[in-house]
Amino acid sequence: MNVLLSAAFVLCWSSGFIGAKLGAGSADAVTILMWRFLPLAAVLAGVSLLMRASWRGLTARDILRQAVLGALSQSGYLLTVYVAIQLGVSSGTTALMDGTQPLVAGALAGPLLRQYVSGRQWLGLCLGVSGVAVVTLVDAAAAEGVAGWAYLIPFAGMLSLVAATFLDSRTRTPVAPSVAMTVHCGTSAVVFTVLAAAFGSALPPAETSFWVAVGWLVVLATFGGYGLYWLVLRRSGVTKVNTLMFLMAPVTAIWGAAMFDEPFGVQTVLGLALGLAAVLIVHRGRGRGGGGASGGLSGSCNAAPSPVDERAVRAHRS
Repeated sequence: MNVLLSAAFVLCWSSGFIGAKLGAGSADAVTILMWRFLPLAAVLAGVSLLMRASWRGLTARDILRQAVLGALSQSGYLLTVYVAIQLGVSSGTTALMDGTQPLVAGALAGPLLRQYVSGRQWLGLCLGVSGVAVVTLVDAAAAEGVAGWAYLIPFAGMLSLVAATFLDSRTRTPVAPSVAMTVHCGTSAVVFTVLAAAFGSALPPAETSFWVAVGWLVVLATFGGYGLYWLVLRRSGVTKVNTLMFLMAPVTAIWGAAMFDEPFGVQTVLGLALGLAAVLIVHRGRGRGGGGASGGLSGSCNAAPSPVDERAVRAHRS
């Protein structure tokens, strides 16, 4: 049962990148995201009325902090992922850039949180960056009409996740996952609705493909990925979830190659292998008492959760 749940979790979590690619040809990024989060926010608002006890003791400042976390870890992150994919960056490359988030967070943990970062973790960071560079160069060489600066967009989204990770690590008031998810989704619904209205993109297109993409994202990426995350976490622990997160970039790259004919050659395999080796090295370093903070949020499309602050993960697949 645990194997089946783990496999389903990896597929559902990776599906966020594929869903973004599915919707890229039918509507603007802000339109897809607006209609993804509006129904989610409405459902979660209704559920929160039945779970009012979870909100007790929270101040306006606590809610505002969660709104900022949602804007960074969800709104800012997802917008960069969707825009990058619409500009032609492959889903596999985007997923791999996302996967470097815990490595970057670990490198910054020393100067920002005064937490020890081991030599093994620095080695992992260098390998991870090398893997991203290899896959990005292959993707850029194979893509036609994709501007070089487009590859900086998912990198900016990864930094948005890192910022949210460190903000969340300074949060002292415990917040229930249901409350955090509701605030994050509500914040994203407002952000994307305002953006869509400002750009004249609020009306959904008539194409069936648009609603297929929205349904894919809501059912698979949000409820599937997010729900299975917590189920696997409770059954197997955060170490198992961290290990499964390492599979997201390779699975997304293979899925994108099969479904959208994205580049997947020897160099892509090499880059993905470097990225996988990087996170495994960092993970083993923590397991041996390295003490580093290589954590982060998983974002709605996809990054690795942190054993330093497990609460940070709750925003990713919402």
